[in-house]
Order: sequence, then C-alpha cells, then structure tokens
Amino acid sequence: MVQSNPEHVVNKLRNTFASGKTKSVNFRIKQLKALAKLLDENTPLIVEALTKDLNKCEIESIIMEIDVVKNEIKYILMHIHDWTKPERPSKSLANVLDSVYILHDPYGVVLVLGAWNYPLQLALNPFLGAIAAGNTVLLKPSELSPATSKFLAEYIPQYLDSEAYQVFEGGIPETTALLKQKFDYIFYTGSSSVGKVILEAAAKHLTPVTLELGGKSPVYIDSSADIEVAAKRILWGKCANSGQTCVAPDYILCSKEVEDKFVKVAKKILTDFYGEDIKSSTNYGRIVNDRHFQRILSLLKGSKVAIGGDSDASEKYISPTVLVDVKATDPVMQEEIFGPLLPIVNVESVYEAIEFINSKEKPLALYIFSNKKKDVDQILANTSSGGVCVNDTIMHLIVMSLPFGGVGNSGMGSYHGKFSFDTFVHNKGVLYKNLGYIGELLSCAKYPPYTKGKMRYLQLLVTPGMDIRGRFMSHLLTFFCGVAFVYLFKYGKQFYPY
Repeated sequence: MVQSNPEHVVNKLRNTFASGKTKSVNFRIKQLKALAKLLDENTPLIVEALTKDLNKCEIESIIMEIDVVKNEIKYILMHIHDWTKPERPSKSLANVLDSVYILHDPYGVVLVLGAWNYPLQLALNPFLGAIAAGNTVLLKPSELSPATSKFLAEYIPQYLDSEAYQVFEGGIPETTALLKQKFDYIFYTGSSSVGKVILEAAAKHLTPVTLELGGKSPVYIDSSADIEVAAKRILWGKCANSGQTCVAPDYILCSKEVEDKFVKVAKKILTDFYGEDIKSSTNYGRIVNDRHFQRILSLLKGSKVAIGGDSDASEKYISPTVLVDVKATDPVMQEEIFGPLLPIVNVESVYEAIEFINSKEKPLALYIFSNKKKDVDQILANTSSGGVCVNDTIMHLIVMSLPFGGVGNSGMGSYHGKFSFDTFVHNKGVLYKNLGYIGELLSCAKYPPYTKGKMRYLQLLVTPGMDIRGRFMSHLLTFFCGVAFVYLFKYGKQFYPY
C-alpha cells in the first residue's frame, strides 16, 4: 500500500504515540506475537517473494530470512519484561536516602529503512526492536526488492495495529519526501554513500540514527588453519545470496603457499555445493538487477581468474569466482564487491596483513582463520572492525548476546537481541530526593555560608567507589553520615578555622 502523503502518515503515528498506546508492555508483546504469526502463516508467500526478487532457494529463504526474524522475536519475548523494568544503579553517600533509577523511554516515531539484499530480515529485525522498545514505526522496504516490499505493505496492516505501524512503499522520490519529515529516530541499512545522505537529512532535525552499512570485510588465513574447513566456510559465506551480504567475505589475505592450497580445495568444494553446472543449481542465487550485474562484471577488468568467471546477462548470473595475483590498486579492491567475486591478496606475515587491513576503511566484519592464538590476538588488538568471527564467516550475526553494527565507514550504532531494544530507547536518569529531616540534614552542607569543614564533608559524600543498593545498608550509612555531619558541624571550625 503506497502512502502518498508522508506528512499525514507521520502525524498519525505521532498522535498514536502521544496517546500512550505503544508504551504498554502487554501491547508490545501482542504486536510481536502478531508479527510471528504473520511469518508462520505466510511462509510460502514470503519464499515466493524472495525467489522473485533474488532467486533465493527455499531453504536459504527460511533459514537466513524468516527464521532469523522469528528467533529474534522469541528472544525478545523471553526478556522484554526484564528489559523494560527501571534499572537501579549504585549511588554514593550523598544519595543514601534517595531513589536513583534509569527509565527506558521510547523515542517516539521511528523510521526504519530496509535493504534489498535480505529484504525481509533487514526490514523486520530493526522494526521489531523498535516495537519492543515502545515506539510507533514507519517501515520503508527497499524498492529494489519489489515483491518482498509489496508483501510487507499488504500483510503487516492485516496483523499489526495500523495506527501504530505503517509501511511506506516507493523509490528515491518517496524516500526523499520521507526524510524531510521530523522523526525521533532513524534506522538505515544499506550503502555508505546513501548512509551519508540519511545522516545529513537527520542532522537537520538533530535526529539520532543507526547506520548499518558495509565495506570490504577481509579474511586472513595462515598456514596453521585447516584449509579444507576454512575454504568451505569462506565459500559458503561468499556464495550465500550470490555474495550480496553486507558481511560477506570480501577478499582474502594469505601467503602464496596458502593461496595455492585454497584454490585447489575451492574447486572441489564449489562442485560439492552446486554440482558441475552451477548455473542450473537451485541452491545458487542471482544478482538483484542489471545495474549491479554490470557493476560487478566491471570489477573483473584486469584480474586473473583462477576459478569461475562465467556470467549470463539474461539471467543476471555470475558464477562464484576466485581471483589471484590481485594488487591493492586493482578495480576489485576499490569498493565493496557485493557479489560472488573473491580476490586473494598475498601477504607474508600477520603484521603485513594487519598493515593492509588498516590501510582500508574500517570493515563491518573481520574474519580470521588460524590456530595460532598469539596471531589471532595480534589482529584483534591492532585492527578495528564492526565485529569479528574467528574460524568461520557470518555466524557471529546469529549470536543474539553480541551487538551487530559497524564502525567508521561501516556504520554507527548496533542492534540484535538486547542491543535492538537499547537502540530504540532513551535511558532517562532519575534522582528522586528525600524531603525528610534527615535527608535535609545530610545535604544542608551544600548551602552557604561555606566552610572548609562543609567542603570536606561534601567531598566525602560524593566520592565514588561505594555501591549502595540495599535498604539496610542505606539506613546504616544514613546513621553514620548523620553522626559525621553533626560532628563536623559542631567541631569542624577547630580543624578548618577559615
């Protein structure tokens, strides 16, 4: 359902948020369960839409799109009551009689801009995080995956409260019109170039943002790694969704000796994965559109192909392709590939690999294949990336206790699990002061006229390091503070006669 008036839609969502409807935890739970029901009851339609958009096979669609969202919902439902409770942080002596807590306030109206490469998962995962946090949400699916976008626009209003959650379809003009509106939070998944446009638009309203971008995610392999296992895991990460994954292995760093072993093993593994005729395999996808197809092919110019290199424009098919003798100045090393090309750059040591990684923009993911803990630790300590996976690829995304997000050019902010909830709430600190006699006695040293005795007493009260939480501890410390204050007030001048 295309919404032609973004201002009207945003105002409707703002009015709903102002009513307080979405702040009820029971309401949030009901909506999350409705979203899970949507996925359960319409799995065949979702698989059909993903096949139309990206030629994804059924298993990949279920495992890497539908199940990822369903598991995220289950995880949130398990913890939402705990997450929404006020936090009770420690307090100093100055607030021994007072209440100190943190409330988790939803921001308000949230804009979620989805991506086309995983058009269900990358739209719904941040969407359900915003729901769990108590916001109203405007979801904008990618126009480059029109079948999935249409499904979301048609079915979300059938299952979720349409006063609180809206789907807005359209292309660049519609997105541009949306970005002129004032949102309370914007979550964007996509390219770094568009991320800059989103950030610029958000800055006009001082709107906070999360940007999930991408970059060239490197893979380091050393001679201690099991090459067959490493190659299998790397090629799976590269070939899933035809390489159109934001955390897909982008290039390999290894010695010439390791490269030779990798290429030899990779040929067999690709045959095991997809058979002799990869193009006819039902397990291998296609490039999303002609523009991206031509862009990826252009990156092959001047490269030496060791495996693959086949393509068919009529089907937007590019075979899994391994490139060797790659130089840092080659076209394939100048931008994120986002396709099934895997260049190998030769390095002779872990230190040379670190230097190469640090010469590029900070990646969204970094992959290390090694059984040398010292070398793994060297890379972890001396590089910066959104996340790291040692001896596998992509799998760190499904660990819901880990944050997923970029750094620098690969993004800002994070989500998944509790981090999704934290992204869409403002942590509001509250100090609830005691108005009683003892409370005033404890704090009256802050009033003029000032003395050195009062100063020393105040310094004692606010010194960090004490963790006061329990009621008994608070009463006990109140008593001693009262005695100390009376003593200092009465006798302080003989110690500090100023």
